[in-house]
Amino acid sequence: MIDFLSQPWPWYVAGPLIGLVVPALLYMGNRQFGISENLRHMCAATFPGNIEFLKYDWKAGIWNMTVIAGVLIGGFIAHTFLNNPDPIAISEATRSDLAALGISDFSGLVPEQIFSWSGLASVPGIIMIVFGGFFIGFGSRYAGGCTSGHAISGLADLQLPSLIAVIGFFVGGLIATFFILPILL
Repeated sequence: MIDFLSQPWPWYVAGPLIGLVVPALLYMGNRQFGISENLRHMCAATFPGNIEFLKYDWKAGIWNMTVIAGVLIGGFIAHTFLNNPDPIAISEATRSDLAALGISDFSGLVPEQIFSWSGLASVPGIIMIVFGGFFIGFGSRYAGGCTSGHAISGLADLQLPSLIAVIGFFVGGLIATFFILPILL
């Protein structure tokens, strides 16, 4: 069983499982799903004050905070007990493109040359991790949700703002990949 769970799952298994999230949410009476909303719930629960944005019934979102707890626990279990020792399958074209940017270590889940404490100590690391993290957090709240919320439940609910947000995510990703990353790396 451990061997089955630790191998990569094909798209035709993982995709429908993710897609079943929306009917499950609708069945439970919830219409929105997203990870970034949990930061607001946590702030409202721990810092009740005079901030208007945090004055709401955060307990109604406790199910969503349970989801994020499950994500963290599941990530720990997957890393600790289901870790696949095989190297990540990356195409040769991707390897050569990354090598042209100066990334040569493909042994982990993410390039350790960027996503590590030594990578953070560099100017590109600070720009990508610190500033990028801030913009992702700020942007997800400004857009009314994160990629998972807009792409999974927003599109399934046929919301035009979610379609616009998802198109923006893709355009931003293309700009970062083809213009910003080559400058930084």
